[in-house]
Amino acid sequence: MTERTKPADTTEENDESGKDGAQQIVDFGSALTKTPHGSVYCMTIIGQIEGHNTAASGAKTTKYEHVLPLLAKLEESDEVNGVLFLLNTVGGDVEAGLAIAELIAGMTKPTVSIVLGGSHSIGVPLAVAARRSFAVPSAAMTIHPVRMSGTVIAAPQTYNYFQRLQDRIVAFVSSHSQITAQKFQALMLKKDDMAADVGSVVYGEEAVSLGIIDQVGGLSDGLQCLYRQIEEAKGKRETS
Repeated sequence: MTERTKPADTTEENDESGKDGAQQIVDFGSALTKTPHGSVYCMTIIGQIEGHNTAASGAKTTKYEHVLPLLAKLEESDEVNGVLFLLNTVGGDVEAGLAIAELIAGMTKPTVSIVLGGSHSIGVPLAVAARRSFAVPSAAMTIHPVRMSGTVIAAPQTYNYFQRLQDRIVAFVSSHSQITAQKFQALMLKKDDMAADVGSVVYGEEAVSLGIIDQVGGLSDGLQCLYRQIEEAKGKRETS
């Protein structure tokens, strides 16, 4: 009598795949999902953008040394057709945030960003770096001048460095969105919007009307946009 193969083998493989996906969410806050339109990689950028210095114990962070090689891997991967970025960040290290934003902007893969709770400070360049940006109506974005904590050398060169760093941020945001550099700088230096500070806080629909974010929308809107980009990319490859 011939012995039947156990169908449990397939189940075990699916279980292992599910475990790997769940572990990826736990470890990196990311997930790869296969859809009829293509494979979508979802990456979260949350908490504080951690740069060269370790953030305080207990703080939620996005570590740029993890994100940069992962973005390079996604760009080169044949298994990924598009990347969805979910943002809820308080900002953080300016140069680390700009490095991530520049890498996102340089990707040829379809990309969409969605601002959820907030995308403050250096989170603004991250939000506009994708090909298409969305914000939910309740999303908040804080725009303010470059600030640094700790001991600084009180010399003209220090303030010149701050200004040049701020100019880099303004140039990046204005070149990857519909807002002009002059208007974005004016939002940075606004005096009557924040207590004990200068700057502006804008919300979902306001961010769209100002030209910072492309469209008000949530998860389904962002995914539909990403699917359209993926289909367009497939069409270009087929005709070339």
